[in-house]
Amino acid sequence: MARRALDAVYAGAAVAAAACLAAIAVLVSAQVVGRLADAALRAMGEPRYGFVIPSLAEIGGFLLVAATFLALASTLRHAVHIRVNLLLQHLPERPQRAVQLIALAASAAMVGYFAVQAVLFAHGSWRFGEVSYGIVAVPLVIPQAAMAAGLIIFAIALLDDLLALLAGRTPSFEAAEAESQRGMQTAGVE
Repeated sequence: MARRALDAVYAGAAVAAAACLAAIAVLVSAQVVGRLADAALRAMGEPRYGFVIPSLAEIGGFLLVAATFLALASTLRHAVHIRVNLLLQHLPERPQRAVQLIALAASAAMVGYFAVQAVLFAHGSWRFGEVSYGIVAVPLVIPQAAMAAGLIIFAIALLDDLLALLAGRTPSFEAAEAESQRGMQTAGVE
């Protein structure tokens, strides 16, 4: 049951990240369509409508931050993070496992620290009512909370894989890499 709940959290964060990217696409597309409509009106000698999405760049940046941080756990679990495993490939199994344990523990500790700091940062912005400087005053706690949530979920995913490795199971990213390798071999790609 815990496994399904964790997988649902990771998948939910990935869906939220994708929704943020889709929102960016929709907002930018609407702005482009508005500019094209203005250009067409001007070409026909009509007055411009002047369609503008206020603070588009700023809001797009906030959505990009949310998408980036919310996607971290899913990218780890699906082995799409960049991992440098040149050393690991040449180690026997026991030392390889020890290096992975150290790397996962250090990563979980660092990301956990960053998550705590991000939560404190977002709390400070909420407490003081900080808003962005753009035309649309966006409460800064919103993008900061998304960043904090992404870091918390990423820390949980790292701990999840660390506990799996300690229990003698294969970490999610290794299972995903192995699956990818099998798929490439089946397709005839080496």
